[in-house]
Amino acid sequence: MPPENTLIPFKRIINKIHIIRGLKVMLDSDLAELYGVKSIVLRQAVKRNIKRFPDDFMFQLYKHEAEMMVSQNVIPSMKYFGGHLPYVFTEQGVAMLSSVLNSYRAIEVNIQIIRTFAKLRKLLATHKDLQDKINEMEAKYDQKLKEIFDVLRQLLIQEEKPKEALGFRCD
Repeated sequence: MPPENTLIPFKRIINKIHIIRGLKVMLDSDLAELYGVKSIVLRQAVKRNIKRFPDDFMFQLYKHEAEMMVSQNVIPSMKYFGGHLPYVFTEQGVAMLSSVLNSYRAIEVNIQIIRTFAKLRKLLATHKDLQDKINEMEAKYDQKLKEIFDVLRQLLIQEEKPKEALGFRCD
């Protein structure tokens, strides 16, 4: 159970996790902000230890991916990236950052980020379980529900037929 007195709220971290190329990632600039360092310091630390960051830990965005983030209002403008295409880090890359950024704050923030990724994974798994259950129920009860709706439709059709007036007619 994570401690209640965390440096950064869960919601703030989760808002900085994006899906790019089908992976959950965080931008280098967002991570730098959370760690309390300049983006260039983070990138330099990574470049000095580049062998720790294979492509499945970190990759640089293509121009169209960065532009897409701007067009979807995830990022205010291309200037936000500081004149270069940003690097993004997967959960494993974030974990590896703890070995190259060794300040107290970086370690504490890193722990929170890893816990956030784990919590997100758990939420997504719960969502998938719920979706599977709904699909299972739908398949199981689909025919019975169809029969009920067919009967209801028949009743509604019968209700719509004009009924003859009751009583005596004076011709």
